[in-house]
Amino acid sequence: MSKTSSKSSGSSPKATPKPWEHAQGGVGSASDELAVRFVESLSYDRRLSKHDIAGSVAHARMLAKVGLISKDELGQIEKGLGAIRAEIERDGDAWAGWKLELEDVHMCIEAALIEKVGDAGRKLHTGRSRNDQVALDLKLWVHEAIGNLGPMFGKLFGAFVELAGRDGEIVMPSYTHLQRAQPIVVGGELIAWLEAFDRAWRRFGALWEVNKENPLGGGAAAGSGLPLDRGVTAESLPVGPPTGSSLDATASRDAALDMLYGLAMTAMTLSRWAEQWILYASWEFGFIKLDGRYTTGSSMMPQKQNPDMLELIRGRCGNVYGNLVALLTICKGLPIGYNRDLQEDKRQLFAAYDLVMDCLDMAGRIVATAKFQGERIAHGLERGFLDATSLAEYLVTRGVPFRTAHQVVGSLVHECQTRGVESLAKLPPEVFTTTCKAKGLDAKVIGPDMAQWLGAEQVVRRYQTLGNAGVEGYRREIKRWRERLAR
Repeated sequence: MSKTSSKSSGSSPKATPKPWEHAQGGVGSASDELAVRFVESLSYDRRLSKHDIAGSVAHARMLAKVGLISKDELGQIEKGLGAIRAEIERDGDAWAGWKLELEDVHMCIEAALIEKVGDAGRKLHTGRSRNDQVALDLKLWVHEAIGNLGPMFGKLFGAFVELAGRDGEIVMPSYTHLQRAQPIVVGGELIAWLEAFDRAWRRFGALWEVNKENPLGGGAAAGSGLPLDRGVTAESLPVGPPTGSSLDATASRDAALDMLYGLAMTAMTLSRWAEQWILYASWEFGFIKLDGRYTTGSSMMPQKQNPDMLELIRGRCGNVYGNLVALLTICKGLPIGYNRDLQEDKRQLFAAYDLVMDCLDMAGRIVATAKFQGERIAHGLERGFLDATSLAEYLVTRGVPFRTAHQVVGSLVHECQTRGVESLAKLPPEVFTTTCKAKGLDAKVIGPDMAQWLGAEQVVRRYQTLGNAGVEGYRREIKRWRERLAR
């Protein structure tokens, strides 16, 4: 072979074989520089270090209980792992034990342990594979990540409740098809967002219950002929009972996929909310004023106050969707049992988690400092016939079938548009009676109390159904949310 071809192959004949590649006679992935970089996951999986150590301690204690290591060896392992954890917490990415040629967090920690305690460290991997090890670490990480999401959701909930307390009774339009629909109060819309985000939060609890099984003890694929007691490790770790199938335990990434789905749904809800407030912050709507810390200017147009933080929340939703689709695609063609493709799970999961955590944090800050502009909203409140449905319901209380009432009010709206009138209340009284007669109704269906059903301010006080977005519904739900947050 020529010098050129040798160089292009990236060969490194003096490389020390990896501890798990001795069957290859010294010619393994360590002998090729590109292969070393290609197979490593250390650059992103080192954040699993404390989970890996927790799983290793549980495994070591089980090995001691069944007599596969001595109590003295257990003590050495626990002391060594404790020291390693302290070093990593102190040094972070600069920890001397991070060695790219060892591929991942698991082997780096094991190598450091062996360096500290010798043969006791070499016994730790008894009955264990990196396959069940990483499956456990991932579940421990998911458990912690859900716990970290909780305070972020809590801050966002609190910010919405505080904003509702300040501006909740301002009357505003609601929209369907981005067209004015019925009048509501600001608090009614904020309660809607609280419900949506609460559903996003509760989804994480549900997905955790589904995936609450401990894969440790599944080994590489088929389990072990050693007398391992999987119940011991399961009892000492917060991931549930042992899995029923070692093959499935090492091959499944359902916990990661479910977590990614929860993150994607959270990102979707954040994106919808961001879009709504981007519209509300525009001059055309003018419903909301954003704090200057969460807008940016233009390099050319001096007057601009762009809602860039909201736009980035909206945009980053696409990245989280991509992470979910990527892992779904990685998993779609894999046969049962562990395959190295699964190493890519953490790239997707960690990236999505980091994005959503930042977006939740930013959303909470934006909501906490925003203000609805009541005067600006009130200025055009009666445009768009927001009280049309209320008028139809008034006719229902007078004995008119709803479909007929709908037709009557539709005709009255058309009459307003023909006359250039923006509000039903501005039509002459005789127009109401004439329109009713044209639909075969007695003119007496229009009574003197009809005026109490017109006008957005009055309509929002008439709503009485459970969950309504008017004054009564808002007051009831905000009381419930305050009590919940106080608990």
